[in-house]
Amino acid sequence: MNVDTLKPPHSPRIEVSVSSEGPTATPIPPAPPVLHWREYAIEAAALGTFMLSATVFTVLLEHPASPVHQPLSSAFIRRALTGIAMGLTAIGLIYSPAGRRSGLHMNPAVTLTFLRVGKMRPVDAFGYIAGQFTGATTVMAALAWTAGSWVAAPAVNFVQTLPGPAGTGVAFGAEAAISMGMMLVVLTVSGSARWAGFTGMCAGALVALYITFEAPLSGMSMNPARSSGPAVVAGMMGPLWIYCTAPVAGMLVAAELHVRPHGLAAVRCAKLHHDPRFPCIFHCTHAASAARVRRFGDALALPANAALPQ
Repeated sequence: MNVDTLKPPHSPRIEVSVSSEGPTATPIPPAPPVLHWREYAIEAAALGTFMLSATVFTVLLEHPASPVHQPLSSAFIRRALTGIAMGLTAIGLIYSPAGRRSGLHMNPAVTLTFLRVGKMRPVDAFGYIAGQFTGATTVMAALAWTAGSWVAAPAVNFVQTLPGPAGTGVAFGAEAAISMGMMLVVLTVSGSARWAGFTGMCAGALVALYITFEAPLSGMSMNPARSSGPAVVAGMMGPLWIYCTAPVAGMLVAAELHVRPHGLAAVRCAKLHHDPRFPCIFHCTHAASAARVRRFGDALALPANAALPQ
């Protein structure tokens, strides 16, 4: 008996057995999809770290008992300082070794957008989104348990994102607009061979600007998981629908605006910073050469002889 395994193009794998009775073909079940647990865990830890940073800086700048809050009477100055802190937090995470591995979405709306443009497998998108919601909710629950009196104070309010005085309609529109702006910048800059290394810097700068100027309208979320964690812990789910729908809608519109004139090939990778020295689980078109250096992004890279994660 001779047994051969064949894989015709665009067909399921089959096993052909040849015997005295003639050939028989038996379909071979497809292998289960590879799960990238390390990347999913990085997404959870990264958004958890971002939420921890947001809570610490909000307590420092907004809690009435904070010695930092007392001399800063201007709400605009406090928002600007919060924006700078969170922008730098985002930049640090994006260019960290962990961020270079996962691509550091930290945001279900970002993940769904990269899924839409064909850069992710559905199973990985699900793993990323599950990690993001888990990280945000777990860290906020831990903070509420360990520092409840500070986190629950009205001036901090579990760092929830809530509509401003202009109402829910304005908040929805503002969230959609800033999310669309963020994704247009990410897709445009990351798709440029010359400027791709600056994508994380641009994203962090927009976070800082949005917190400073847009937060009075919607609280500045752009992120369903970032808003869901505090809302679940605080038990205030009312306006959560805004932050679970507007960012996704805004980023998907941005993707359509980007790929319509340029095509899907214009989206090179689902990472905010693609470092060829780290594994990439996406449908990526970046050159795999580890010798290429990309301006600012690789100025922050690991040493050339650093051991790579497997």
